[in-house]
Amino acid sequence: MSALLEVGGLSTGYGVVQVLEDVSIRVAAGEIVSLIGPNGAGKSTVLRSVAGLLPPWRGDIRFDGRDLVGRPPHLLPRDGLMYVPQGRVVFPLMTVRENLEMGAFLFRRDRARVREAMEWVLGLFPRLRERLGQLAGTMSGGEQQMCAIARGLMTRPRLLLLDEPSLGLAPRFVDLVFEKMDALRAAGVAVLLVEQNAVRALEIADRAYVLARGSTFCQGTGRALLEDAQVQALFLGGRKGEGWR
Repeated sequence: MSALLEVGGLSTGYGVVQVLEDVSIRVAAGEIVSLIGPNGAGKSTVLRSVAGLLPPWRGDIRFDGRDLVGRPPHLLPRDGLMYVPQGRVVFPLMTVRENLEMGAFLFRRDRARVREAMEWVLGLFPRLRERLGQLAGTMSGGEQQMCAIARGLMTRPRLLLLDEPSLGLAPRFVDLVFEKMDALRAAGVAVLLVEQNAVRALEIADRAYVLARGSTFCQGTGRALLEDAQVQALFLGGRKGEGWR
């Protein structure tokens, strides 16, 4: 299967502090790829680099064959790539409808396309249909996360960069978020997922990468990593945290 996203030999950091060293990741069209690892391993930094928010020191980032290094972040949605950061980022003083319409800003003059995208995301998250006139900031944390993801999907991206979508959510909303991953895969949307819930992230993933200390520790199918004794011991329980320092 040909790659939609190819990250090769990525090294970068913040200021003089290096976070990533020689990280390579591949995501095929319609594939869910999870990044797991301990806090500080560089998972979110990978997404920020792909999204154009953090320039690489070394390495290549290509999307559908196009070199993304140096490409302005605001142009990436036109290419079919959308980044949803962690933290349930919504416009709190705007309604849910207005938040979703902001996600369609790039093609706002094409009203038919906006309506089509709106119906698609409301089909994925029917609870938001009940909240269209509500200020986003007055919703629960889980509903705000749904709104943030739905807004990112309004461009009908080919690849969604999703950072810690279950962080701080009640269990029922965590279940809902992961249920939607299957729906996105069925719709042909590829997802590069950073997730603190390693077990759920591996269960949903076609493939996954484990990062440690800013480098790739191991990779494989989600199921293979879930059953790997070393991954279990180091990160999924067992001798929790040992070997990651």
